[in-house]
Amino acid sequence: MSHSLYQDDTPAEVKNARGLHLITQSTPNGQKVQIMLEELKDIYGTEWTTTLIDISTNEQKKDWFLRLDPNGRIPVIVDNTRSPPFPVMETSAELLYLLKFADKNDVFGFKDELERNQALQWLFFWHGSGAPYMGQLNHFNKFAKEKIPYAIDRFKNETLRVFGVLEIQLSGKYTGEPREYLAGAGKGKYSVADIGTWPWVKIYEFSGLSEEDMKAFPHLQKWLARIAERPAVKRGTGDAYKKQ
Repeated sequence: MSHSLYQDDTPAEVKNARGLHLITQSTPNGQKVQIMLEELKDIYGTEWTTTLIDISTNEQKKDWFLRLDPNGRIPVIVDNTRSPPFPVMETSAELLYLLKFADKNDVFGFKDELERNQALQWLFFWHGSGAPYMGQLNHFNKFAKEKIPYAIDRFKNETLRVFGVLEIQLSGKYTGEPREYLAGAGKGKYSVADIGTWPWVKIYEFSGLSEEDMKAFPHLQKWLARIAERPAVKRGTGDAYKKQ
C-alpha cells in the first residue's frame, strides 16, 4: 500500500498528526469512538489528537477525507504509528481496532471467547439493526423536506422494536436474571457492545419518541442512566467535541 493518504489538500492538523488521530463530529456515531478513547484514557492514559469537522458542509465528501474513508462518513481514526498510516472507518470496526491495539487487558472486551462473541453479537445488532432504523427515523421526522407519515411510522415502529430487543436482553425476560450490561456472564460487563449502542439510544427524544413510548423499556432506561454517569462518557459527549 503506497502512502497516498495525505496530499496537499489534507488539512495540516490531519497530515501532521502523530499517533492516533480522530476525525469526528459529536453525533451518535462520533460519540461511540469519542467515548471509547476517553475510557481508554482513564485506564491506560491513551493519547490521541482530534480534528472536528462540520458534516453539514460536506467536508467529509472532499477528496482528502475520502482517501481515509471512501464512504464519506464520520468518525475516522488514523493510526499514524503504522507505516504507512492506517485509517479505520465504520464505528464498530474502530471500536474493535481500539479494543485490539489499545486495550491490552480487555477492560472493555472479554478474554472468554463465548463472552467475546456475545459482545460482537450485540455490537453488530445495533450497527446493523438499530442505528439504521433510528437514522431513517431522524431523517424522515426531522430533516426530510416532505413529511411522509408512512415512513415516519415505519421507522418509529422499527426503532421501538429494536428497543424491545434490548429490553429483552437487559430484563432477563427469558433467562430469569436481569442484566446491567448487554454482554458478559451474569449481570454483564460494560463493554464495546454498550459503547456502540448507548449514544444512539440516548437520543430517543430527538428521534420523536415520548416518555410514554419509553415506559415499555424500564431496564433499558436504567441502562441509559447507568452509563450516562460514567466520567468518560460525560467527557466523550461533552464540550471538548463541540466545534467552536
